Amino acid sequence: MSERLLSPDELEAALRQIGAERYHIHHPFHRLLHDGKLTRPQVQAWALNRYYYQAAIPAKDATLMARLPTMEERREWRRRIEDHDGTADKPGGIERWLKLAEGVGLGRAMVESAAHILPETRFAVDAYVHFVRDRSLLEAVASSLTELFSPTIIAERVSGMLRHYDWITQDTLAYFTPRLTQAPQDSDWALAYVKAHADTAEKQQAVLAALRFKCDVLWCQLDGLYFAYVAPGMIPPGAFVPDERA
Repeated sequence: MSERLLSPDELEAALRQIGAERYHIHHPFHRLLHDGKLTRPQVQAWALNRYYYQAAIPAKDATLMARLPTMEERREWRRRIEDHDGTADKPGGIERWLKLAEGVGLGRAMVESAAHILPETRFAVDAYVHFVRDRSLLEAVASSLTELFSPTIIAERVSGMLRHYDWITQDTLAYFTPRLTQAPQDSDWALAYVKAHADTAEKQQAVLAALRFKCDVLWCQLDGLYFAYVAPGMIPPGAFVPDERA
């Protein structure tokens, strides 16, 4: 039995329900991070592995932008690349994340090399880049809609980390401040695009599946961090081994 065609508002509600159930704000690792219950080495492991995801965002966005058919749409999506890569006179999100990593005690070169990230991180992030490259344009745009939920997690993360970790400063977390305005701007456009173009029940189900997939990508990365650095603490060969004296 095929699914019925949802109205645009019903489709939006279904997308938001996926976020309410599956967004990684609910993951136990994030609860520990935000509640101040991680050690400094555990926070370092998070910052190191998350960098690989941050650095991949403009690459996946470039593949998506190349598929957009109009200059207006490409211009809209190009802004996302500039937000992360920066410009000649304005650092972007990748540079700010490197500053975060340095602020928690990691070496910049080691972080950029991605030589010591978890396999779960590499597999999940690479799968996301390939998804955006290989699936339909509509699915690729829909996969970005986790940004609908990011302002909540950003606000909670910043306030919680500043409150609980006396070795983290506002400057350390400067990555997140622009995202409070960038993410809603990006998600507003993407949501409008999805609602306008998902005009059959089949396309709507593909859109919903794309967002579930993206939530899985984010959740899987935290599964890897929890397994390696919280419990049972099994760090795979070649991955970052924290200095517990830090």
